[in-house]
Amino acid sequence: MGDDGKVLTAEQIDQFRELGFVFPVEVLTIDEAAEARARLEAHEASLGHAIGPDQRTKSHYLFTWVDAIIRNERLLDAVEDLIGPDILCWGTIWWIKEAHSPSYVGWHQDLQYWGLDTDDLVTVWVALAPASEAAGCMSVLPGSHRERLEHLETYHEDNMLTRGQELTIDIGSRSPVAMPLTAGQASIHHGRSAHGSGPNTTDDRRIGLSIQYMPTNTRQTLAEWDTAALVRGVDDYHHFEHGAPPVSDLHPDAVAFHARAAQALRELIYVGAERDVESTL
Repeated sequence: MGDDGKVLTAEQIDQFRELGFVFPVEVLTIDEAAEARARLEAHEASLGHAIGPDQRTKSHYLFTWVDAIIRNERLLDAVEDLIGPDILCWGTIWWIKEAHSPSYVGWHQDLQYWGLDTDDLVTVWVALAPASEAAGCMSVLPGSHRERLEHLETYHEDNMLTRGQELTIDIGSRSPVAMPLTAGQASIHHGRSAHGSGPNTTDDRRIGLSIQYMPTNTRQTLAEWDTAALVRGVDDYHHFEHGAPPVSDLHPDAVAFHARAAQALRELIYVGAERDVESTL
């Protein structure tokens, strides 16, 4: 066993290396989580509907309070414990299941479609509302980060993934582990850890923000242009255009940059897809 990190214990770091995940990690206070949820829902109220696909990804370029979450010092300390001090945030994705919603996330591996040439990407999933098993919390397959598994594209209407991805293996035979979280807690999983989640059967929304972090030496292999925010350390490689923190929520410059970044993301995640970009996202 090695040494303790800034946030994670030596045991947690060893578990991540061996099993591909660790939870729960305390990253936001209850008040910070409640404030972030309030900001999200105030924005949704101004829209007249839940946040849509046009703002669901890379929203840290649009909103100061999302940018604050990806730069949270305790969160970054935990990420540094796993991938080192020079850190890019490649993306953010909202995962919201309404109360009593049939929506689910098919079993998949994050790095399957992203074109990122790193084995050190980690996804931090931050709960802004309770993510119990009844609410459809994430589950993970221990040790699956050491494998490259085959995916099917189902395009099922209730599957929240862009292509309705589903692994072809027998999930039950692999002893999946549920990762329930309370508001303010996070789970961290390796970019190749197989994971998925079921429907929300509770009376409250299940609100999560996933954040993808990677070392600065990572390259994008599926597109000529991609974006990432430098959130800690230095970037001596410059493989990604750095997105600046928004000076205010939905500032015109931020909206314009986000539109380019989101379109680039749509195009790269549908490379080789059986359906075109406009069909689902």
